[in-house]
Amino acid sequence: MGWLITKYLLTAVVVVLVSEAAKRSDRLGGFIAALPLVTFLALIWLYVEKQPQARISNHAWYTFWYVVPTLPMFLAFPFLLPRLGFWLTMLASAGITAVCFGLFALLVRQFGVQLLP
Repeated sequence: MGWLITKYLLTAVVVVLVSEAAKRSDRLGGFIAALPLVTFLALIWLYVEKQPQARISNHAWYTFWYVVPTLPMFLAFPFLLPRLGFWLTMLASAGITAVCFGLFALLVRQFGVQLLP
C-alpha cells in the first residue's frame, strides 16, 4: 500500500509542477508539459514492478502512436478558447481528439499498427 501511495504522490508532483510553472511562464509551463514526464514515470513504475521488457517496450511504442492524434487539439484550443469559453473549448477539444484518434487509428491500421481492438 505504501508503494501505491508513493506512486500517486510522485505522479501528482509532476502535475503540480506543470501548473505552477505555467503560472509563472507560458513557455516554461508548456515546455515542461510537453516533456514525457508521465510516460517516464509509467515506464519507471513498470520496470520497478518487474514487468517484462516487452510490456515496457510496448507501452512506449503505443504511447507514441496515441500522442500523434492529440496534436490537432493543441492547435484548436487557442483558436476556440476566445470564441467558446473554457468549458466548451475543453469539450470541443475532447471531441476533436476523439475524431482525430478514430481517423488516425483507421489510417495506421493500413500499415499494421493496431490501435483499436
